[in-house]
Amino acid sequence: MIDTLLLAACRISTFEPARSLTHASGFLFERDARLYLVTSRHVLVDEPSGHHPNRIEIELHTDVDDLAKSVRFSVLLFRDGQSQWHQGCDASGDIDVAVLELDRAALPPSALVRAFTPEHLCRVGEPVEVGSSVLIVGFPLGFHDTLHHLPVVRQAVIASAFGLRFQGQGYFLTDALTHRGTSGAPVVMRDHDVAHAAELGDLPWRLLGVHSARLDMANRDREQDESLGLNCAWYADMLMTLTDDSRTPALTGAREPVSAQSSIRV
Repeated sequence: MIDTLLLAACRISTFEPARSLTHASGFLFERDARLYLVTSRHVLVDEPSGHHPNRIEIELHTDVDDLAKSVRFSVLLFRDGQSQWHQGCDASGDIDVAVLELDRAALPPSALVRAFTPEHLCRVGEPVEVGSSVLIVGFPLGFHDTLHHLPVVRQAVIASAFGLRFQGQGYFLTDALTHRGTSGAPVVMRDHDVAHAAELGDLPWRLLGVHSARLDMANRDREQDESLGLNCAWYADMLMTLTDDSRTPALTGAREPVSAQSSIRV
């Protein structure tokens, strides 16, 4: 028996066209019977670094009794020259979150799908205290259990006032050790409301955010000052906007910085 939280996270590999580019993290989100892959937008395209993959692969388990069995599921990022993911922006600029709708019919029949839903998001007015313990579930530097194809978790704490847009941006801060490859990982908290946790079934976690990048001070003295060790996580309620009344057909897969502050993609 393992925590199903580990099955909700996905390892993402990007390609262009067959050349392997990067590895990142993501997770599954389900709404109105539609299934989405969620990750950071810069995993799918990042103009500053010239990152332009044309497809991704995610790894899915296929046997609940033998987690060593998995399959790679390939998804094209463009169709007829049009990008197939949904991304958003607000008054402060682009939001570093993207969702790709997955075609359930194209998934392996035996695929083990564990997905967050709107019920996993924080309810309006629900308190999340600063300093609260959370988990970041992902694949730092691509590291994971290569036998069982499972992610690892990093302990973190909420480092800014949850519910407020830090410096006017659509994210909050976490204090945690993170690395490249963690981009797109879910930031979660155990749901201690017994009644509500029961409603969530075998995935009793609160989905708070989507990990995006490490934050650092642009004017930090690299010899005298250590890195801040802070990260930005975009509020997960953005998923309700990105998955609202989607008119883009499900994708067919194939089995097989603020003033004196800068962000570092991870």
